[in-house]
Amino acid sequence: MRITFWGVRGSIACPAKTHLRYGGNTSCVELEVAGRHVIFDAGTGIRGLGASFLSRDLRRGTILLSHTHWDHIQGFPFFTPAFDPKRSFRILAGHLPASLGGIRTVLAGQMAEPNFPVPLEIMRGELAFEDFRAGDRFELYTGVRVRTAPLNHPNGATGYRIEHGGASVCYVTDTEHVIGSPDQQILALIEGADLLIYDCTYSDDEFPSKVSWGHSTWQEAIRLAQAAHVRRLAIFHHEPDHDDAYMRDVEAEARRMMPTSFVAREGQSVLVKGKRSAKSDKG
Repeated sequence: MRITFWGVRGSIACPAKTHLRYGGNTSCVELEVAGRHVIFDAGTGIRGLGASFLSRDLRRGTILLSHTHWDHIQGFPFFTPAFDPKRSFRILAGHLPASLGGIRTVLAGQMAEPNFPVPLEIMRGELAFEDFRAGDRFELYTGVRVRTAPLNHPNGATGYRIEHGGASVCYVTDTEHVIGSPDQQILALIEGADLLIYDCTYSDDEFPSKVSWGHSTWQEAIRLAQAAHVRRLAIFHHEPDHDDAYMRDVEAEARRMMPTSFVAREGQSVLVKGKRSAKSDKG
């Protein structure tokens, strides 16, 4: 399985000169598994991913949404492959109550007047919208298994674990922890994972003033990863005010605590192998 980070920032895109090393686009991660392409979230990073899909002439994909706050869906109207009738995509979400009408209704609302100049219907790709309940398990493709868990975030969110060929990747954002009380559902989801991508918006020092905002810290990520015997940790969903210098310091300190941790960067790819081995290469 190969992971590529197309957007790593949280809350709002910030493509400034102080965010060049780690990137300013919001959440979007591509997983290549069993010859298929899975996309975690549709933040502004999905625009670049869309251009890559076209250059590689990829015709199919699956989008797994953690939730539908703006920073995780605002790139969807700019995902060019979805406008091409030769291409098809499944779009899944597990956090929406039936009263909101499901994922299609929410994405259509984002593109409805006066929010956006063209409606969802202008997308001519073959789009299939599917809702499930966070906590469900299912097979995404033959031999590609998905486990999910609800996350502690305003309006709800879903964490994912993808397993194939003896390798496992977990995508866990956005979620807020309780100090001194590790989230048991997250621990069960990430146990023994080869790679954990986790919401590390804040530091432990910043966290007390951000309680109820729905996010976690990079130190909590390390505590969870070590308790669950996770092989590698990707520090993800960077706070917009955390510039390159700040993130370099975080990475240095995190590696002292957990040598196999790293700060996710836009364009970076990580190869996750089965049988408990993995390596990284820069994009």
